[in-house]
Amino acid sequence: MRQLLVIGIGAGDPDYVTIQAVKALNRVDVFFVLDKGEAKQDLVALREEILRRHVERDHRVVSARDPERDVSAGPYAEAVEDWRRRRADVCERMILDELPDGGTGAFLVWGDPSLYDSTLGIVEDIAARGNVELDYEVVPGISSVSALAARHRTVLNRVGGGVQVTTGRRMSAGFPADVDDVAVMLDVRPMTRLPAEGVDVYWGAYVGTPDEILLAGPLEKVAPRIDAAREEARARKGWIMDTYLLRRRS
Repeated sequence: MRQLLVIGIGAGDPDYVTIQAVKALNRVDVFFVLDKGEAKQDLVALREEILRRHVERDHRVVSARDPERDVSAGPYAEAVEDWRRRRADVCERMILDELPDGGTGAFLVWGDPSLYDSTLGIVEDIAARGNVELDYEVVPGISSVSALAARHRTVLNRVGGGVQVTTGRRMSAGFPADVDDVAVMLDVRPMTRLPAEGVDVYWGAYVGTPDEILLAGPLEKVAPRIDAAREEARARKGWIMDTYLLRRRS
């Protein structure tokens, strides 16, 4: 039996790693990494820094190239499912080749494994195939949504209200009905497309890292600044990770 740990390592700051996660990190024999290419070497460096700070036992790091997702393929759900299947193929091969029976391996997940991340689905797929006998555990982490609220010194929901966590793709259809507070992830589209009347925004990119950018205020005024900051950051670094909270004014 092989053991897998799916460990949430927080939104970017190595200090976001919880005590529970540190304990889990120090049970691991082999860390598995899907390499996303040269443009995202900053993410590899952050993982290496987390391991350097928090892991005190001998271990190995095994990496493989992350399959590309065809963003032009459709429909969207089928394209994502195909991409996840190909990722599962790669991860299964790493586990079979690099993790001996009785060993403990781990996937490190940015933020929290339960929130818009495919790792758990991949592990479930591998387990269901039956080619490798394994058990797995999940260690929660500080999500980018939680980190964003903390950095802006605000809460996600107001008294008696709820908050919806959604994607930029869904926000393109408009502000959700009967919701006053919306946390948005995975948005690559211009902020100026969003309905802005009576809405405030709390936005952050690379939250918890030295490159962190924070902007907040009335959406109609701040949206152009956010779009400009996104483009500058993407041109400078080659990638961007950002999250924002939209709040209807009372």
